[in-house]
Amino acid sequence: MKVLILGIGNILFGDEGIGVHLANYLDEKYSFHSDAHTVDIIDGGTLAHRLIPIITEYDYIIVIDCVDTDDGEIGDVYFFDFANVPDNITWQGSAHEVEMLQTLQMIELMGDLPPTKIVGVVPFVIGENSTFEMTDEVKKSSVLMESIIINNLLDLGIESKNIKNCDLDDIAKGSYLRGVQ
Repeated sequence: MKVLILGIGNILFGDEGIGVHLANYLDEKYSFHSDAHTVDIIDGGTLAHRLIPIITEYDYIIVIDCVDTDDGEIGDVYFFDFANVPDNITWQGSAHEVEMLQTLQMIELMGDLPPTKIVGVVPFVIGENSTFEMTDEVKKSSVLMESIIINNLLDLGIESKNIKNCDLDDIAKGSYLRGVQ
């Protein structure tokens, strides 16, 4: 099985870059091993629809992104199957979420969406001013998000090996240099 960890986000808007930053962090920190599966990690940024041909190449997807909720607080983490989005997830209010939701829905309508899990966090949504800085709440929540992803991979039979000690903030400083090439 081909597994994709897909980081989504706009790194120019603080917390909304967490999907990208966490994907890059996982890529630096871990190697993944399985006799039956492969794992790829991609920084999808804000590409949304342009990710369709990439997403459809995989058998299982883990999307790391921000979510908006009716009742959530900044830093609250959610893990759910895209086929069963909780009623309190609204997906609105960010620079990228609606497009990614529409992208996944389009792939689903075509019948090409593999099983897809969402690991999302409620961000502090900034206005018009851009910043590369994430809030402390979201940085703390990234630890739980990382654990959820590693445990989900383990449930699939994929072991994770820590190959590098690194810091999310340090990785985030270079996220603008990465992305789908």
